Amino acid sequence: MAPSSSTTFSLTMMILTLSLLSLSLFCSAFTSQDYSDALEKSILFFEGQRSGKLPSNQRLTWRGDSGLSDGSSYHVDLVGGYYDAGDNVKFGLPMAYTTTLLSWSVIEFGSSMKNQVNNAKAAIRWSTDYLLKAATATPGTLYVQVSKTKCFIIDN
Repeated sequence: MAPSSSTTFSLTMMILTLSLLSLSLFCSAFTSQDYSDALEKSILFFEGQRSGKLPSNQRLTWRGDSGLSDGSSYHVDLVGGYYDAGDNVKFGLPMAYTTTLLSWSVIEFGSSMKNQVNNAKAAIRWSTDYLLKAATATPGTLYVQVSKTKCFIIDN
């Protein structure tokens, strides 16, 4: 007598379940150290994208000062902030969004960030200092994109 299709299906599911369970015995989940390393590298990425006069505690020593004359053609100081994609352009709205997410992460999970919370706060401060400049350098104007040769603005 041939097995019924429901018996075959049940047997197949049991074999699949046992296979997955035995496979899980050989795999390990991410440890808290893995998440700590990922967090450190993520925040370090921000330091690599910094524009302006870098602080003495800059952890990426290969990175140098840049964009020290940003805004000078418009007679404003737009030094600082973060480059967007390695192309030496600062986009204010994506920077503001990223800074908001990083800030919210510190609010929600700062107690879990341990030794990275101060680096995260420094990353937030680097961005907010620049964003405040971009919003207040000229009354009624928001500088939304800054590159070596040009600034793009939104006027009232």
